[in-house]
Amino acid sequence: MQLTRRICKSGFIIFNKNSLCDFWQVWMLYFLECPYHTQSVKSALINWTATYRRDSDIVAPYERWQYYDSSVMQIPQTFNYAANKTKKVAWFVSNCHPRNQRMHYARELSKYIQVDIYGACGSLRCPRSQSQTCFDMLDEDYKFYLAFENSNCKDYITEKFFVNGLGHNVLPIVMGAHPTDYARSAPYRSYIHVDEFESPKELAEYLHRLDRDDDLYNSYFRWKGTGEFINTFFWCRVCAMLHDDRPPKYYKDVNEWWRGDGVCTTSSWREHDLTRPQTT
Repeated sequence: MQLTRRICKSGFIIFNKNSLCDFWQVWMLYFLECPYHTQSVKSALINWTATYRRDSDIVAPYERWQYYDSSVMQIPQTFNYAANKTKKVAWFVSNCHPRNQRMHYARELSKYIQVDIYGACGSLRCPRSQSQTCFDMLDEDYKFYLAFENSNCKDYITEKFFVNGLGHNVLPIVMGAHPTDYARSAPYRSYIHVDEFESPKELAEYLHRLDRDDDLYNSYFRWKGTGEFINTFFWCRVCAMLHDDRPPKYYKDVNEWWRGDGVCTTSSWREHDLTRPQTT
């Protein structure tokens, strides 16, 4: 079988499968950004979806965590991740007009605990051209990092969490995907979700408690050494699906699947869950 591929600017990928016996075309919707930052897809015949979402035909997460042993999710640590750190919360951010309330939340949080905002949205500077120096500063000086996404959407967890947060010796505070999405995607007890708390003030109170208690703070780093982020070999999986003898499928309304009710929220997930009608 011969496969040809063409990638369109719109986010569609077209595959032609042809042999002596058949010829058919697969239209795949390939998005890595969230619905708020992708175009509407209307009147399009889509066979497969390939996005960061877990319900995609081909899941393409920003990172994929895997334990060495699924029964061992925490191990003792000998390193004190709180040692010699004198500053509280840091945030590197350049998009000051996101589709969620992260700017307002950070400003409110700063009323109750030190929040140093670097970049276009704050008063401090640490240029991307010196990114390693910035992250060294994060490791050495700060206990917490705001790994806030620009949108609150289902399964939307990017390098802001995996790289900026978990990739350094700092405790990420997250906003973006639903708390249950983080629980499925991240190492156990490796972060704090803002929706665990009723308000920024309540979160700040807990952060102050962690700041005073090195043992409690270090308990959020026991995931280190229990697993690794793996290569999901996205294009290999696409190729395998194309070679697989499976019946054709298509989405009746892929736009509804991608941006329908409940996929994203401009409020917090805590508020969203409280106001959404309960199903029985």
